Amino acid sequence: MPLASLFCLVVAISDGDTLTARCGAPGAYQQVKVRIAAIDAPESRQAFGQKSRQHLARLCFRQRATLQPVDEDSYGRTVAHVRCGSADVATAQVRAGLAWVYTPYAESRPQLAALQQQARSSGTGLWSQKRPLAPWDYRHRRSQR
Repeated sequence: MPLASLFCLVVAISDGDTLTARCGAPGAYQQVKVRIAAIDAPESRQAFGQKSRQHLARLCFRQRATLQPVDEDSYGRTVAHVRCGSADVATAQVRAGLAWVYTPYAESRPQLAALQQQARSSGTGLWSQKRPLAPWDYRHRRSQR
């Protein structure tokens, strides 16, 4: 059963696919750490990691956000579809070439793969690199050191 949508204010941006939002009624706010569903952005130290974070900040920081929670990840973050203002955040990040489509959570978002293909074809954002390294491969390599 899908959880109810949460109406929040974005108070922090961790990276290109994670933000912190304050949700609920005034005086009864709850801070929620949110991992944006269906995308995986470059890590902070990776190429385009900072650009991805800055793009998300321009979209969402100090903006009203609507969260549609879908899951909780292994770090206790709420995995959610996020809209800041009228923008679907996953769509905006993928279209800008600043996030990969994260297939395990993208079944319900088939349009994202087409946007990723467009960004890749036009060499937008991280796709301007000769061989962009997916964040999950980057994390795997780092964990093996």
